[in-house]
Amino acid sequence: MEWQQLAYFQRVATLQHFTKAAESLFISQPALSRSISRLEKELGVPLFERQGRSVQLNRYGQLFLEKVNVALQIIEDGQQEIKERVSPESGNIALSFMHTLGSELVPELIGKYRETHPGVTFQLFQNTANRLMDQLQAGDIDLCLTTVSELTPEICWIELFSERLYVIVPDSHYLANQTEVKLSELAEESFIGFKKGVGLRTITDHLCQEVGFTPRLTFEGQEVGTITGLVSAGLGVALVPERIGIEHYAIQKLSVVDVECSRTIGLAWKERAFVPKVVEQFREFVLAHFKNIEESKR
Repeated sequence: MEWQQLAYFQRVATLQHFTKAAESLFISQPALSRSISRLEKELGVPLFERQGRSVQLNRYGQLFLEKVNVALQIIEDGQQEIKERVSPESGNIALSFMHTLGSELVPELIGKYRETHPGVTFQLFQNTANRLMDQLQAGDIDLCLTTVSELTPEICWIELFSERLYVIVPDSHYLANQTEVKLSELAEESFIGFKKGVGLRTITDHLCQEVGFTPRLTFEGQEVGTITGLVSAGLGVALVPERIGIEHYAIQKLSVVDVECSRTIGLAWKERAFVPKVVEQFREFVLAHFKNIEESKR
């Protein structure tokens, strides 16, 4: 049974005339008759009572028409919803990002984009870098803002920017009156860290190992706000990105001088997947936005 057969049946049932129905569908009357005959054969019952050139639904046809009307309406609604979701001016974008990008970067990008595309909506997901890649691979999201360590052939990733990472310490810490620190000096400190799978956890572990120690973690979380708050409470030190607000916390931010402390954020998408125009348009906006920022620094 095909969708077209159902649409043909609905038209004949509405007009109660094969010739008029065929003309309205722009097909020949014999082709329409064959389609209805195949439908009746598949159902195992006649659907119409023939009365010369006119036809009338029998009780089986009336029952079937009720279901066909519902089914075709659902299909029509689905078609309309898909059109709206992929429309460049009213579509929906499934965007995922790491937890550390949720407080400033993502709201800034979406707010700026919606200034010129107010009808576009966003479905937002926060997760660890590893999980974000899994979601992208599975086709659950359109675009992903993340660091990346390993790429598969299906994933395209373009660098957007690099940012410095800083050590934060509580105001009561003996290093709080300094502006710089060697990461190696913190070997005996308690660290407030991120959970495994979070990009910053991988970076922190790697940098500490590079200068000769494994960080001693007293707490593992996902949110930068939680990490920062615990540092402010004197429970340890942490390595955090540049783009976080520290004004409301009793902490100090120190530059690391004995090892290159930074991370790179990029935009990722599944390369050979269907990309709706609304997603393509936003992707180009994000790439152009960071390109303009880099050019303005030169």
